Amino acid sequence: MRSLRRRFLSLLAILLAVGVVMVYSTSAIYCSQEHGDPAYFLKRHLAYLAVGIVLFLWVLSLDPDRIRRWVKPLLVLTLVSLVVVLLPGLGRRVSGASRWFRVGSFSFQPSEMAQVAVILYLADVLTRKGHTITSFFRGVVPPLLVLGLTLGLILVEPDLGTAVALAVVALVLFFIAGVKPKVLLGLFLAALPAVAGLILMKPYRVRRILSYLNPWADPEGSGFQLIQSLVALGSGGWIGLGLGESRQKLFYLPAAHTDFIFAVMGEELGFLGASVILAALGLLIFYGVRIAMTATDSFGTFAGIGFMTLIALESLVHVAVNLGVIPTKGLPLPFISYGGTALVANLVSMALLLNLCRPRGVGE
Repeated sequence: MRSLRRRFLSLLAILLAVGVVMVYSTSAIYCSQEHGDPAYFLKRHLAYLAVGIVLFLWVLSLDPDRIRRWVKPLLVLTLVSLVVVLLPGLGRRVSGASRWFRVGSFSFQPSEMAQVAVILYLADVLTRKGHTITSFFRGVVPPLLVLGLTLGLILVEPDLGTAVALAVVALVLFFIAGVKPKVLLGLFLAALPAVAGLILMKPYRVRRILSYLNPWADPEGSGFQLIQSLVALGSGGWIGLGLGESRQKLFYLPAAHTDFIFAVMGEELGFLGASVILAALGLLIFYGVRIAMTATDSFGTFAGIGFMTLIALESLVHVAVNLGVIPTKGLPLPFISYGGTALVANLVSMALLLNLCRPRGVGE
């Protein structure tokens, strides 16, 4: 057990270090031009990383029973923050979306922490319900109502990607808890028209779908990001152009330090280098699931698997978007993309995994 946790922590530290290097590599020239400081994003990333590490160590030190007692207050606080961020003058509105609180020069995105709170809530409620989870009205409907309220507030921001990711994690946890497959299939099929409607309601989402199907139809508009991402990955070849030598990050590839950081990794480190980093991320997820399975109670197992499912889903979507396998959606690569609330939330979730899935009486 100790060896498994040490390997997990070692991989986490390696991925965080890779993230620091890649954030600087992808943003230095842009920041020098736009902010007059090549380390502008690096400094902010390190600040978020420092906050995340402090919270990581604090969460590790908590009594697991205390964490479970905090689940409902944390969920209520999260729901309140999701409401407040929508209020004019309180939430920061960028490009038509109201997702952030602004504190000085830093921002906080409550939907990222909402993912942590909802996973803890689902782990708690699924553990308490036990065998009654097989009953649709007694077992599934109550947590489904809370999940629906949270997803609704996230969709109002709007943030379809985060809402869909959280819904998928919920379905995985319902399945593990013993909800009947036909119920899960029904929920999935019922959600499809709603997702389709949400896409059709926003013209920019429709444009993303169309540009995914044929990015060359509008190479300087909606298809620009995907084309530049594919050029970057294709330019890297097997061994890459060398660290810091990416050409597409020179004002060609938008969001190179966040949503398209994998494309720059592929260009600079090549197929082999990018594959090694993805293998490390995959191994971290594998170790995380194994740690979750060693928990002494169902609460720890549900929470741990929920957190690792979210990390796996975000990783798959990020890489798939960069490769042009699915339509463009702004999800960072966990632990590697430029920081912010996502980095802090991911570190907190990893600390919760290690804490809740630690056999009682075992310290590290």
